[in-house]
Amino acid sequence: MTPSDREPTGQRIARARRRRGLSQAVLAGLVGRSESWLSQVERGKRGVDSHSVLVRLAEILRVDIEELTGSADRDETGSRAHPATPLIEQAMMGYGAPNPVDGGEEPGREVSLDFLRAQARSAYQAYQATRYDEAGRILPSLIRAVETAVRMACSGNPAACAVRARVYDTSAALLSRVGEPFLAWAAADRAMFAAEQSGDPLLAAAGAWRLSYMITGRKHPQEALDLAMAAAAALKRMTRVPSAEGLSVYGALHLAAATAAAASFDRATTQSLLATARGIAHRTGEANHLGTAFGPVNVAIHAISASLKLGDPRTATETGEALDLVAMPAGLVGRRTQVNLDLARAYAMTRKDAAAVNLLLAAERLSPQLVRYDLATRDVLTELLRREHRPSTPELRPLARRAGVI
Repeated sequence: MTPSDREPTGQRIARARRRRGLSQAVLAGLVGRSESWLSQVERGKRGVDSHSVLVRLAEILRVDIEELTGSADRDETGSRAHPATPLIEQAMMGYGAPNPVDGGEEPGREVSLDFLRAQARSAYQAYQATRYDEAGRILPSLIRAVETAVRMACSGNPAACAVRARVYDTSAALLSRVGEPFLAWAAADRAMFAAEQSGDPLLAAAGAWRLSYMITGRKHPQEALDLAMAAAAALKRMTRVPSAEGLSVYGALHLAAATAAAASFDRATTQSLLATARGIAHRTGEANHLGTAFGPVNVAIHAISASLKLGDPRTATETGEALDLVAMPAGLVGRRTQVNLDLARAYAMTRKDAAAVNLLLAAERLSPQLVRYDLATRDVLTELLRREHRPSTPELRPLARRAGVI
């Protein structure tokens, strides 16, 4: 253990706060605590008694939670929960070389791009339906196969590059959802590079859409916002008469930008971007072009998420309670489940714990895997357990056990 590992959490928070140029009063307000409370934490007079508050501090200060807690807490917050993660990582490192375990593709064997395209579509459909274990079983061998295909077709082959972009886009989406932001960023970066090589401006814009979320997840929201808006501007320039697919990606880029703005606590920019996306959604209606799930309902879902990031749970619940999910395209189980998870978080923030638990149970009925792997939901469960009142939330502890929190 190094001296920095032994440094108290309060001192780490104070140093990160000063680096961000925030006063104690401002930081305390953003996490919903008093200035006196933060002063005591920074002076080591008291600890941070809530994991969700630690997560919120890390978000605001734009650092990994380990920077606040020390490396000793790495296993608690950074362990790999999904069994496919190391297999996907190993496949990404292979770049199409034969796998020593299963032999990979036969040397010289030509891989059918149509087959790989169909496999990529199946993996993404499994992801959107929150069948994460199924997607995780498909992706490692699919990554190796598509890298082999690209190598055999020559790296500049547009069709092969387009399939490679789809495969890595799905990999990034899955890895992000199961709590692997660093590997997800690497996969999204490869997806965007492959999309650009394909020569398809729409696919390149979709790659920027995904990568923007990954960069926000890496706590660089301004860079994510810049990327999404630059891609939106480029797409607008290239398409004089936008197709339905183009409009959906254009709108989705504004939602990615709104997510980044909310992560920067920029309320005005967030609301402006959501308003623009809302206007585009009125033109597109509900659709799922290029996996964006863009439409009026998804704009509302992003508005809920943005309200939570901006510390406004009451607006989040008002938006969510008025939302009609029936109009969403079939198969978008993740989007439907996310509404319940976000509303559960909003109710937990306002200490309506019974309502929060009921919504988490509803989410679990829709998607047990999403509830298990979603890190924000695990934080909500941890917070609810910390102040558990068993007579009013008798199902909380069994739910937390099924989700792997206890």
